[in-house]
Amino acid sequence: MLRSKSLKRNPAYVSATTPHVAATRFCSSFNSTIHTSPPKIQEKSRTRNKNNMPLTMASKFLLTLAICRSIITVGLMMDPAELLNLRVEGQLSVEASDVETASADFGGMTRTKPLAVLHPASAEDIARLIRGAYETGNGLTVSARGHGHSINGQAQTRNGVVVEMSRMTRLGVKPSWRPRVNEKEQYVDVWGGELWIDVLKSSLEFGLAPKSWTDYLYLSVGGTLSNGGISGQAFNHGPQISNLHELDVVTGRGELLTCSEEQNQELFHAVLGGLGQFGIITRARISLEPAPQRVKWIRVLYSNFSAFTRDQEYLISLHAQPATQKFDYVEGFVIVDEGLINNWRSSFFSPRNPVKISSLGASGGVLYCLEVTKNYDESTADTVDQDVEGLLKKLDFIPASVFTTDIPYVDFLDRVHKAELKLRAKGLWDVPHPWLNLFVPKSRISDFDKGVFKGILGNKTSGPILIYPMNKNKWDGRTSVITPDEDVFYLVALLRSALDAGDETQTLEYLTNQNRRIIKFCEDAKISVKQYLPHYNTQQEWMDHFGDKWDLFEKRKLAYDPRRILATGQRIFVPNFNIASNR
Repeated sequence: MLRSKSLKRNPAYVSATTPHVAATRFCSSFNSTIHTSPPKIQEKSRTRNKNNMPLTMASKFLLTLAICRSIITVGLMMDPAELLNLRVEGQLSVEASDVETASADFGGMTRTKPLAVLHPASAEDIARLIRGAYETGNGLTVSARGHGHSINGQAQTRNGVVVEMSRMTRLGVKPSWRPRVNEKEQYVDVWGGELWIDVLKSSLEFGLAPKSWTDYLYLSVGGTLSNGGISGQAFNHGPQISNLHELDVVTGRGELLTCSEEQNQELFHAVLGGLGQFGIITRARISLEPAPQRVKWIRVLYSNFSAFTRDQEYLISLHAQPATQKFDYVEGFVIVDEGLINNWRSSFFSPRNPVKISSLGASGGVLYCLEVTKNYDESTADTVDQDVEGLLKKLDFIPASVFTTDIPYVDFLDRVHKAELKLRAKGLWDVPHPWLNLFVPKSRISDFDKGVFKGILGNKTSGPILIYPMNKNKWDGRTSVITPDEDVFYLVALLRSALDAGDETQTLEYLTNQNRRIIKFCEDAKISVKQYLPHYNTQQEWMDHFGDKWDLFEKRKLAYDPRRILATGQRIFVPNFNIASNR
């Protein structure tokens, strides 16, 4: 195993094979310095970054203790001075609150404490951190964390540093720049940790907006681009990764590179949907379009699954048609119990006019809701209702089940956040979320319906179940995202929340086991699903997931993160510190 130069210089690290002794000697000497130094010397030892933020001896001592603990427990080969001397402009923190926040995520099922948390003030801060970890080969790993919305600890790292991308204003740490809109070229440059809600607000100041979205806007740009970024606009514009001009990325070698279709093209495609394996996105140039003012939001119900999917597939086939002849957003969801129809995802329906599944002749006790929107502004306000009516006439939904509302464009895009606030008020947001997201090939979606919606799920769901199709030709096959090998495939997203109190079917154990049953059913039925926001525990499972793309994925990893220090929470690769660095 390689040793850093500082290890050789520091007498506390006389042998890499005796981590207990090394840690004890270093900690003892550091502790002695704190307690024996005269007050004036201690004051001089306080350092400040460019933001005039002090790093006290107490903070240094806490960081040193954290590193020494890892040296003792797992043999981490690191001189604490290597972290202390990074000289970042932001803040390297070991505060309990920071570490605790970085050890958790929205999924609420995995907790992994890092050594420290970096609040970067610039992309160069991140490059310094990763470059230090790469060049020294000291066992340090690095993971980027956006808004913490991962489900299975993907943004966590043990014995490493979590880079908090979306908390740049904390404790006076300021970002080097804010979103910058180019009105003429219709794009916006944003920090990788920027939330999509803030991208929207900045763009709207110029009457513009991104083309492709996620249903929830309080996610970081870098986070969604590392996975794909999908919502009901994807059938038309493709996922968010198909609507970019260029990126700035810090690779696993600590290099800060600009990449696009014209420059560092291989890195550009690797990072998009790359699950954080090849670099940390620090800037994204996102394509914009003129923003509409309002939205006609329509939901219709189906009791027949074949009619439901046939209509969804017809609507997404219109993607090449003029704007007046297609909807702007196509999604849907499954309703398997009476309660779900009025839950947070289905609050569109009026409580004063409840919809009863039994009254609609639902086959197998299941209803399907098609959700579509039509954007408009003052210039099209007089014709939008006619356009909507013309499209609805071609669909085979249950008569008299049309529910329509008219709201501002921003309110539609931010609809889930309003529901989030209600759930937070009830204490139902910060609970475990054993979500399962699957891409299902069109040819087998009917089999999935029979086996899962009408079979495994029973009449309880503990959360919304989204289902909508996408066109594969809107996805760039050169990126790292894996989708089924068919022209049309469906997203099926089981977005459940687990509760300790209440029915057994709402418990984390029950829902987790049910997810396993769904995966097992697909395997037994030979339904070639692909996980979106994938989570596996073994490399063989990852190899099966990537299929023919695995060799390319592994090749890219060797090129851009040869020591495998990035995003170890994904559990795809095990860090390898025996590979020599190219300095």
